[in-house]
Amino acid sequence: MGESEHLRKHEIDRRAFLRAAAGSALPLVALCSEGDALGQTNLAPPGGSSRIGLVIREKMPENLEFPFAELNSLLTPNDLFYVRSHFAVPKLDAQSWRLKVEGAVKTPLELSLEDLMKMSSKTLPATLECAGNGRVFLSPAAKGAQWELGAVSNAEWTGVPLGAVLKRAGVLPGAVEVILEGADSGEIKDPPKPTGPIHFARSLPLSRANRPDVLLAYQMNGKELPASHGFPLRAVVPGWYGVASVKWLTRLVVTERPFDGHFQSVDYAVWERPNGIPTRVPLTEMQVKSEIARPDSHEIVAANSVYRIFGAAWTADSEISKVDVSTDGGHSWQPAKLLGRPVGNTWRFWEMMWSVPAQHGRVTLLARATDVRGRTQPLLRQPDAENYMIHHALPIDVDVR
Repeated sequence: MGESEHLRKHEIDRRAFLRAAAGSALPLVALCSEGDALGQTNLAPPGGSSRIGLVIREKMPENLEFPFAELNSLLTPNDLFYVRSHFAVPKLDAQSWRLKVEGAVKTPLELSLEDLMKMSSKTLPATLECAGNGRVFLSPAAKGAQWELGAVSNAEWTGVPLGAVLKRAGVLPGAVEVILEGADSGEIKDPPKPTGPIHFARSLPLSRANRPDVLLAYQMNGKELPASHGFPLRAVVPGWYGVASVKWLTRLVVTERPFDGHFQSVDYAVWERPNGIPTRVPLTEMQVKSEIARPDSHEIVAANSVYRIFGAAWTADSEISKVDVSTDGGHSWQPAKLLGRPVGNTWRFWEMMWSVPAQHGRVTLLARATDVRGRTQPLLRQPDAENYMIHHALPIDVDVR
């Protein structure tokens, strides 16, 4: 590893281990550790998480939610990172496992995990969010797992750039996409559907696949990938919804025409209206979004006190520039304080000290984020997004007593 790469890696490591304060009425205490060459602020919580477990949204297949009210560190521990599965977790052996690279390539490949780990690696943090995160807030109720706020998590990923593997295979002229196929498989329940079992598969345009931050990852937070998170190899596509980060990878197929597989045409697709004509398009880029971690929904907040509202915001291929908070259901807004430093495609923590009114009653809190590209989180739901892409400001109701 060269000196510049080592320094870049050190800075990412330092940023990734920032700590954010636990929700309370206490102000944030900023400490600078001795010998901190980067001058990085330590956001350690004045207390600690209760570390409750993942919330079960579906037992089989495994769909588990990160308890968002427990948010207290930039890196989500592996055992608390949300789990999204469409079929049963496949049982794979690292020694016999192979990644096939085929289709419109000069040299089809069959790579072992050892082969991949011998290639030049990269480590980077990335926030992944399920496209259905926040679905429980939709009215009327929408189909799919009823995620609240915690189908989003952040980890540090280590692996090989997907583009390096494609370069090794030699992509043929005229190719446009690469299909990422996982080992997980099963039958689709609801029509329209293909006959018999299928593998989970999604495609990436080659323009995205060749970006240096798109990884074939074999480590998560410095450890071997857990089975639920794609062991032995998964894709990580920063800035895109988690569905693009296909787990349990076994095959890459380079194609000369766009892929219209089930999980990007029937499922994980929304309506857009270019020229006023409804058109079905696959979900891709995550939308600018902020969520309130504390207070929790329906939490009792002491009247006539000062409460630290705390949360996280994220966006794609940009940085969060501001977060505004409303404590009166959206009638007025106040700026929150952004915490730490911005890291690309990684959530940013924020806080706001709230002077809680003396009057008792129900209060609706809202947070909305804006990014450097000028995109602001909407207040109203976009109907054409159906049961996906829930990024409007989500109301958190609390009881002031």
